[in-house]
Amino acid sequence: MTDSSTQGIKTVLHPVSDLETAKKVYTALLGVPPQHDDSYYVGFEAAGQHIGLVPGGGPQGMTAPVAYWHVPDIEAKLAEVTAAGATVKDPVRDVGGGRLVASITDPDGNVLGLLQDR
Repeated sequence: MTDSSTQGIKTVLHPVSDLETAKKVYTALLGVPPQHDDSYYVGFEAAGQHIGLVPGGGPQGMTAPVAYWHVPDIEAKLAEVTAAGATVKDPVRDVGGGRLVASITDPDGNVLGLLQDR
């Protein structure tokens, strides 16, 4: 049997309209400079969490922050949550570095992310 437990929320992505201003605010909030700083994404590592800033909501069109639940088997978890009533918003895709992501909506329309590091 596959372990279908989660490893908790370790990643939260925030859509931002002004990347430079948001970068200053999050640097002040978190007390650390970004570890990844590019025009399409700024990422911080703070207190065991990854906080990402996504200009314009990125290609997935985020309109609100999305928390990503880290899971050991993204395909199994996706099947489990859709069988329970969730709807796939963004199917599993490789975002590089061995990282797979997907997102679902719960029955109330809340967007939840799933993330697997290989």
